[in-house]
Amino acid sequence: MNKINPNKLLNSKWTAVTPSNKEKHFLVSEIEFDEEGVVLACCLEAVMSKRVMPINWQDLKDDSRWVHGWQ
Repeated sequence: MNKINPNKLLNSKWTAVTPSNKEKHFLVSEIEFDEEGVVLACCLEAVMSKRVMPINWQDLKDDSRWVHGWQ
């Protein structure tokens, strides 16, 4: 399981274990916090295609789907 600090999530780099649409490397491009500092929304941006997709930031903890950094 990947350990994630929500405060350091913005601009972090991630690699998809099973790439789709030739998209393998991603950056966390947007995070929305509530007034208590809880993450409400998170978006990943594909490095090659610049496609942005919303994601549940908790899904990044699943090391069978995501690897921290660019591999």
